[in-house]
Amino acid sequence: MKKLINQQPGIVSRWALGLLPFLVIAVIYTAASNARLEENPNDKLLPSSTAMVEAMQRMAFEPSKRTGDYVLWTDTAASLQRLAIGVGLAALAGLVFGIANGAIPLFRAGFSPLITGISLVPPMAILPVLFIAFGLEELAKVMLIFIGITPFIIRDLQLRTMEIPEEQIIKMQTLGANTWQIIVRLVWPQIMPRLISAVRLSLGSAWLFLIAAEAIAATDGLGYRIFLVRRYLAMDVILPYVLWITLLAFVIDFLLNRYSRWRYPWFHGRAS
Repeated sequence: MKKLINQQPGIVSRWALGLLPFLVIAVIYTAASNARLEENPNDKLLPSSTAMVEAMQRMAFEPSKRTGDYVLWTDTAASLQRLAIGVGLAALAGLVFGIANGAIPLFRAGFSPLITGISLVPPMAILPVLFIAFGLEELAKVMLIFIGITPFIIRDLQLRTMEIPEEQIIKMQTLGANTWQIIVRLVWPQIMPRLISAVRLSLGSAWLFLIAAEAIAATDGLGYRIFLVRRYLAMDVILPYVLWITLLAFVIDFLLNRYSRWRYPWFHGRAS
């Protein structure tokens, strides 16, 4: 009999074990909701699944009486646009400065302490500064995401660049490659899958900064809607919105993972 640490789940078992915690949470929530609704049919804290489905149908498929928009899709588009711009800019800056920090010692000596210092500043603490500097429009929300996750990506890619075997760099130099050729032909291809991994790890923080910025100063977006309806204790809207955000984050992470495995199979083969 195999020891427990040597047993690997099959495909069916992996799916079953992965879904089991979600089913347990759903059962516990349904039982708690039914218990509260039996005591008080008007209870808003734990709405029934029927109430949540009706609320989401209203948000998704009925135009708003005030604006005429379909609220769920308008909020989703606004949040995804801010997230895409913020994360995209952070990934670009992280790639450039991470490689430069890791590959060029003189650049690292002058720039790395600054990145380390910025990474230790709590992004939420400077949110008022961002609103004062950039106003209450889209730029401040994008900048919060950018400032929040860029230092992490830079530091991670700096470390990954410094892990490239010294023998490979020496070999390219003996073949006559200059600094630019070493970065483009040796460092860049090895860092790209690690950039995707760093972006995947930073997505949770990016969503956090996005929701916080939208909660404070926005007229649309998923975070704005959650904090708007909380005034009315509309848990039948808040809980589905939280699940919708979770689903969006999962899909983005899944797509990035699939793209990385398709584009850089050598990286995942070695990682596993």
